Amino acid sequence: MSISILISYLILGFTLAAPIGPVNSARLDKGIKNGFWHSWIVGTGALFADGIFMLLVYLGMVQFLDIPMIQIFLWLFGGFVLIYSGIESIKNSNNITLNYSRKKESLFKCFLTGFIVSITNPLTILFWLGIYGSILAKTIQTNGTEMLLLYSSMIFLGLIFWDLFVATLISGFRNLLNLKSLIAISIVSGVSLIVFGIYFGYQGIYALWS
Repeated sequence: MSISILISYLILGFTLAAPIGPVNSARLDKGIKNGFWHSWIVGTGALFADGIFMLLVYLGMVQFLDIPMIQIFLWLFGGFVLIYSGIESIKNSNNITLNYSRKKESLFKCFLTGFIVSITNPLTILFWLGIYGSILAKTIQTNGTEMLLLYSSMIFLGLIFWDLFVATLISGFRNLLNLKSLIAISIVSGVSLIVFGIYFGYQGIYALWS
């Protein structure tokens, strides 16, 4: 077992979580409004969803995701959640203060936001099917099945590090912002969630009518 290989899988997990998408938009929204813990818990909810996808691919139970009605449901439900979250973000932007009370939104609700946004995101599903599936295939070809669990754990650890990194960055950046900047970023974050939601909803309707 090579330490450099383990580190490479750790870095892979870190970079897989980095692309801008609905989950990172939700992280930004909650972090700007409430600070580190709310941003972190959104990412933790998404991590649970990522773990489920990885487990499904790992166990070879992905055939259920090929069912058209399940794909349509994920598009539509994911779109609804994203649009609702974006509207709430914009609507509540005027309630932001520099000492925004964390009690105004529970950590459990933030956890559910991250989990639902990720678990209902067909792009996330396809992403893990394509990326993680190909990683497993390559690992088996190169190193056999013995190291699959360890390498998969390193990828997941990379996802955890990304969650901590983003939450720390957002909460630290939040303390340097003035009230107008906080409101503007919250609105931009809400709009980005709505855009993603409209895209998901369009894909679901298109698939339904097709």
